[in-house]
Amino acid sequence: MAFRKALKRTAVIGGGAAATLFGLSQLIEYRKKQTTKTGLVQLTYVAAEAKLRAPFADGLPSRQAQLATLKSKDFDVLVIGGGATGVGCALDAVTRNLNTALVERNDFSSGTSSRSTKLIHGGVRYLQKAIMKLDYEQYMMVKEALHERANLLEIAPHLSAPLPIMLPVYKWWQLPYYWAGIKMYDLVAGIQCLKTSYVLSKSKALELFPMLKKDKLVGAIVYYDGQHNDARMNLAIGLTAARYGAAMANYTEVIHLLKKKDPQTGMDNVCGAHCRDVLTGEEFDVKAKCVINATGPFTDSVRKMDSQENQNICQPSAGVHIVIPGYYSPDNMGLLDPATSDGRVIFFLPWEKMTIAGTTDTPTDVTAHPMPGEDDINFILREVRNYLSPDVEVRRGDVLAAWSGIRPLVTDPNSKDTQSICRNHIVSISDSGLVTIAGGKWTTYRSMAEETLDAAIKRHNLPAEECKTVGLMLEGSKGWTPTLYIRLVQDYGLEQEVAQHLASTYGGKAYDVAKMAHVTGQRWPIVGKRLVSEFPYIEAEVLYAIKEYACTAIDIIARRTRLGFLNVQAADEALPRIVQIMAKELGWSQERKTAELEAAKKFLYTEMGYRSRSEQLIKTSEMTLDNQEVARYKKRFQMFDKDRKGFITTVDLQQVLDSINVQIDENSLHEILNEVDVNKNGQIEIDEFLKLMSAVKKGQVSDSRLAILMKSAEETLDMRGPVTVDRSGGGV
Repeated sequence: MAFRKALKRTAVIGGGAAATLFGLSQLIEYRKKQTTKTGLVQLTYVAAEAKLRAPFADGLPSRQAQLATLKSKDFDVLVIGGGATGVGCALDAVTRNLNTALVERNDFSSGTSSRSTKLIHGGVRYLQKAIMKLDYEQYMMVKEALHERANLLEIAPHLSAPLPIMLPVYKWWQLPYYWAGIKMYDLVAGIQCLKTSYVLSKSKALELFPMLKKDKLVGAIVYYDGQHNDARMNLAIGLTAARYGAAMANYTEVIHLLKKKDPQTGMDNVCGAHCRDVLTGEEFDVKAKCVINATGPFTDSVRKMDSQENQNICQPSAGVHIVIPGYYSPDNMGLLDPATSDGRVIFFLPWEKMTIAGTTDTPTDVTAHPMPGEDDINFILREVRNYLSPDVEVRRGDVLAAWSGIRPLVTDPNSKDTQSICRNHIVSISDSGLVTIAGGKWTTYRSMAEETLDAAIKRHNLPAEECKTVGLMLEGSKGWTPTLYIRLVQDYGLEQEVAQHLASTYGGKAYDVAKMAHVTGQRWPIVGKRLVSEFPYIEAEVLYAIKEYACTAIDIIARRTRLGFLNVQAADEALPRIVQIMAKELGWSQERKTAELEAAKKFLYTEMGYRSRSEQLIKTSEMTLDNQEVARYKKRFQMFDKDRKGFITTVDLQQVLDSINVQIDENSLHEILNEVDVNKNGQIEIDEFLKLMSAVKKGQVSDSRLAILMKSAEETLDMRGPVTVDRSGGGV
């Protein structure tokens, strides 16, 4: 009642931003006074202890050793799920001196945690809702996230960094409105504000973001949030937990929960899980006093293992992202579209020298293999076009990769209104003692884990110490400096781009990767053979990834490196060499190598947008070429099809290239041809070629190597022209 009275007291005349800010500030002051008395609402800041025993600081145990520990030891805590929240719970538990285990049925970070927007943020839109609706809970959620943002940037400086994000303004009245909201964002962050936001004039905004649409632009506001490599961050948290002694195994599926009857209450309590090694099929029990369900979108499947009567609490929502070339955005400036055509928010961010755009928010079914839809991809492209200059042609063919992540929105099972979505996370404990943590966001994984362990310790009377994860440095942070890459170049003879990549991915552990790199045999670089020429990933990373529990080729292209998320064609080209390296290291049979290659190609095709990219050619049934263009392209085709067969093969390509002294190896020619060979018969028919050129014209396909190669060859031959008698030296 007192809280409602306070709400009424904050009602001020006028609905402007200033009035609302004043009202919220009054409400916050009221709640501060109340919480000082009751201690109900306050954030706890705990500094990590300077010294924690790390039994595996010098070397991680192998997966086989981890499985042996899982089978033979009784644990205090068993965590199900290897996403950000799951590994966060494992790290929190093991650093509280609890015997900790974790199992994940796929790879670490294989689900939603590797498919985010790559931001570490408090949530500008959540703060807007908090202000407009005087919602204190929403305000505290933002404040907590901003605290966690600062912590994450500190404990993994090699994997994260502040990123300026521009909010372009096209109406004068929006300038003070957005400025007030962004300044409030800075204010809520307090001393943990990364950098102060600022206003830009139109000319300055275009100077920093030259691709921006200039018509009706009045200015822009720039604020700062954090950005990270999400899959690597997830892995760093998990590896840190493993070094502190947590027994962790990926590709270990929970078949059912173990239960035993409590002699005092007569109730069946959860006491572990019956698991199966997905790679070998072996089944075994993992015994634990407490089991934590941290399975994200699969929360309900584990809850139903506990009791079939449990109602579903997860309401999954799909978020699609696309990756387009880096030239679509500045190297170090993101863009926020605060109000898309359907009311959603779109981010447009530089990431790994590419540009990432997203996300959508649509209801979906829970699946382990979400696929990006063509409608969502085109929605994002349309929104991007709205903010970029007409000079910049946003083409469907420029989408290099696309993916869908399932956001596990939840309803509170303890709430009377079970249909209402919980805006934050929930921690619930069943009658049998199963602890479930669901919902939330990437940024707050640590505080969610702390809250979960606090609840688990209380419920199961576990002999635990205080939480130590605030300020606890993650894998790779020790020994990292902004200039580490220079030492890698000087000491090992790596390319600068490769050295920078290794330093920003592995931190202080980059030296271990560099030591595994093979000599190239070239003058420069001395070591470090690339997997594909246009990306800085090297072969040594595949070997190192195996030490980081990588078990499949998909683990390499999706999570140990990010190649599959950056360019599906480049990932496809790198796969044979990746499989070859892993097969030699792990002793794979030919059958296993073939299966790995097929599985990885299927992953790229279905989950990383390769299917959508390939279908652009198939869908181009309606020709957009005029008669003159058809004639020109037929003439170009016939320069290669000299025998008028109606199709061309790699042999035809090689003959023309030899005539103009261009050398391309046979494997590369097969790859070039395969990109546009719709019916996969090893040849390109004239109809397929015309469809390709029609798709290029419409922007559905870009960077087609075959189209560019044939055009370049034609131009070279035309420049030469026929050799005259005079130039040939005469004749008889």
